[in-house]
Amino acid sequence: MTTVPGRLRRLPWAPIGVATGGVTVIFVATLLLYPLTQPAPRPPAGAAAERTAEMAAPAGPSSAPPGSASASASASPAPSPSPSRSATPTRPARPGGRPSAANTGAIPGVALTVVNGDQTFGTDGKIVEDVDIHGYVRITGKRVTIRNAIVRGGAARCGAVVQIEAGASAVLEDVEVAPAAAGPCLDGIWATAATLTRVNVHGGVNGVKATGPDVLLQDSWVHDGAFFARGAPGGGGTETDAVESVGERRITLRRNVLVVGAHGNAAYQVRQTGGGTSTELRVEGNWLDGGACTLNFAHQGGPPMTGIAVVNNRFGHNTTFACPILVSTQTTLTQNTGNVFDDTGAPIPAPNRHD
Repeated sequence: MTTVPGRLRRLPWAPIGVATGGVTVIFVATLLLYPLTQPAPRPPAGAAAERTAEMAAPAGPSSAPPGSASASASASPAPSPSPSRSATPTRPARPGGRPSAANTGAIPGVALTVVNGDQTFGTDGKIVEDVDIHGYVRITGKRVTIRNAIVRGGAARCGAVVQIEAGASAVLEDVEVAPAAAGPCLDGIWATAATLTRVNVHGGVNGVKATGPDVLLQDSWVHDGAFFARGAPGGGGTETDAVESVGERRITLRRNVLVVGAHGNAAYQVRQTGGGTSTELRVEGNWLDGGACTLNFAHQGGPPMTGIAVVNNRFGHNTTFACPILVSTQTTLTQNTGNVFDDTGAPIPAPNRHD
């Protein structure tokens, strides 16, 4: 029997009667109602994400120091996707122990989104994670977090690859800071009111510079600073330090590997200049090596320096003057205990003292 378009064909078993007719009515009703009950079609993959993704507006490359007018230029005409995210994914556990490439910097196996151009993070509480930033970073907001990231900077200039400005505060966690182009006045991180955990900093003249108080550097690896025989501010060669602070309070270095190379000045250099007072400094449980002297506490004006604890650190032998610690005549170590050579466990000698 042929089927007439738009009509139901006649069933050869019609004598079954009323019950079969009822089934037929239900079947027809189902065919008529079915299109009305279908779910709306989904948008193409990625369309929803495109509607909801926040787009960054990175400043274009600049040759000016961070914080200058040109460093905060208008948005790039081709912005990259915003590096901020609202939730933290589950991450693989990191090994403990002595900081190295294995347990500092970006986490292996977690994909990073490339973000091109300089970035300024000024929103309080902003979270930036899982990014590979090909540009410089300025932090002007409070409680900004950068997590699981690489920051590469750009064309060499003066300043820092990551700069936390005065009045801002930040947390950097599992971050590698490695300038793509080194220069004689370019450092890794300038920090104030910051907690830096498991950071891997290398390639700048100074690794971490505390430009304000309340800086905690822990479980991190600062190494292989850049040296230039000329071109440093004021002329001459650069002075390379893994960490430096100048007249700042409440600086804590804990469980880090801080190493400077053959041309290094110090693993940690403290100066008291410009009217600041260097106090409440704690160097505890670190692995330290290199420099003319590995730790250098230099009083250069102001009141005598005190409130300094150097406790339970392990030192290498690679210093120019066989000098693990140097203190000026106006400097007093409040604590100096448990400090030994890493290879032998023997106590290090008493600090050298001169100005």
